[in-house]
Amino acid sequence: MSGKTTPLKTVVRAFDVIDILERERSAGPSTVAAKLEVSRATAHDYLTTLESTGYVINDGGSYRIGYRFLGLGSRLKYRSVLFRAARAPLRKLSKETGDLCQVGVEEDGKWVLLHNDGDTSTVDMGTYPGLRFYIHTHAAGKVILAHLPDERVDHIIERHGLEPVTQRTITDPEELHAELNRIEDDGYAVDSDQQEVGVSIIAAPVLVKGAIAGTVSIGCPTGRLQSDEYRRMGIRSVVEAADEVSLNYRYSI
Repeated sequence: MSGKTTPLKTVVRAFDVIDILERERSAGPSTVAAKLEVSRATAHDYLTTLESTGYVINDGGSYRIGYRFLGLGSRLKYRSVLFRAARAPLRKLSKETGDLCQVGVEEDGKWVLLHNDGDTSTVDMGTYPGLRFYIHTHAAGKVILAHLPDERVDHIIERHGLEPVTQRTITDPEELHAELNRIEDDGYAVDSDQQEVGVSIIAAPVLVKGAIAGTVSIGCPTGRLQSDEYRRMGIRSVVEAADEVSLNYRYSI
């Protein structure tokens, strides 16, 4: 036996339907059938089966994702040791800096936003808990990469690539590895316009027993980093907040 399990096509296809409903906001059997290149009857069967679980809602023949998914996501977030450890420090950080503050984790080679705090109007990135970024595209993701073994970093690059999001995104593996070495030495990361033009990120690692558990970061307009005073204040505040989260985390496990 190889030990490798073959995915059940019906389960994979059900999640394909869910993805379509998320992108389209709502859709009927004809739309789903066209997207999946299956018959309308097959699409209808998937939709009615998902409806029976309560995770998909039928609004007069147009189907949408139900709020049961919100319940799942909320429970997952509130069960997270990192979220509980970061909630108070992140609130304090947002008051100190006046910027959008975030805590994130790595999952499946991507950076995932776990929690936001602060004024989203200063940097409107359209972020929400569960949002995923390619991990090489901004400071918080690179902080995680800087604290992973080289072979794990290489595996992530091989799997997801180094696609550019803006003209400033690092797409060269050697350049990325050099920056990761600097980040590990400095204990924080700062970059501008790599994930979104006009937005700069300052990030620091949450380390627990020497292992990376997540990141604390702030997002600000790129122009603010031209002020040396603001840059020093931001770095100090983010590093201190990450250290506080690390301490809280250790006492929570």
